[in-house]
Amino acid sequence: MIRHRNLKIGALLFSIFVLVLGVSGCSSSTETTYHQPKTLRIATQSSTESQIMGYMLKDLIEHDTNYKVKMVSNLGSSSVSHKALQNNDADIMATSYTGTDLTGTLGMPAQKDPKKATKTVDRLLKQRYDEIRYPSYGFADTYAFMVTQANAKKYNLTTVGDLKPVASQLTAGVDSSWMNRKGDGYNDFAKVYGFKFKRVYPMQIGLVYDAAEQGKMQVILGYSTDGRIRSYNLKILKDNLHFFPPYNCSLVVRGAIIRHDPHLKKVLHRLDGKINLATMQELNYQADDELLEPATVAHRFLVKHHYFEGGDN
Repeated sequence: MIRHRNLKIGALLFSIFVLVLGVSGCSSSTETTYHQPKTLRIATQSSTESQIMGYMLKDLIEHDTNYKVKMVSNLGSSSVSHKALQNNDADIMATSYTGTDLTGTLGMPAQKDPKKATKTVDRLLKQRYDEIRYPSYGFADTYAFMVTQANAKKYNLTTVGDLKPVASQLTAGVDSSWMNRKGDGYNDFAKVYGFKFKRVYPMQIGLVYDAAEQGKMQVILGYSTDGRIRSYNLKILKDNLHFFPPYNCSLVVRGAIIRHDPHLKKVLHRLDGKINLATMQELNYQADDELLEPATVAHRFLVKHHYFEGGDN
């Protein structure tokens, strides 16, 4: 009788063991569907700015964690960088711009209010692509009309609106990708400001600054953080009608990476709000005018502000 009872107890314990093993196996299977990478891949666009920010992230990650970092460099546009994340060809996008992501990647109407634009981009990137967009680094790389100091004085120019009385006499060199943009391109600009230039020449963004400095164009449309603004002593005209949408710059990371490594989440937050417009112009200037490598510019910034010693100021 005792032996029979022991057999029943043994059978019961065996059943419990099998059940526990099965549950454990299911749990293990779920957890192993994601494999924590040993190497993180950072996507950067071809701009100097994007490469500098990418190398800052690389230096911080390799200093603060055990990850190695591979750079996925010179991707042609913001949408190409997003494709790299979606196709699992990259893990982090070094530079994401609010206005570009809103109208380009997400196909939404342009939004002029910075807070609303940021909220929409953050929400939709997470919903549609499981991507987490971090707070801004602290600068916005917007389109900006610029003139030489001589032309600013000659035509008494401080704001974009000041161009209206003289625009029919002036030629403008602009980023070729801006001309036909919906919402914030040339046609919409002309409607909002109520004037057109004598002629507009679309060209590669890198050439517009040379065109202004050489007197070939009286007005150019460039980027507000470009280091060549300082190199050529150009004057940015204030967008007094707030025509251009906000282009606050942030990093974007795949959600799966952050969910499985909270420490990395903290490391990536170290650059939140730490780089203002003047600082980004200076960093771009060091690379574009003084011809320092973007990796060198990034490393020097982090050293100067004591990031490798645990500080950030």
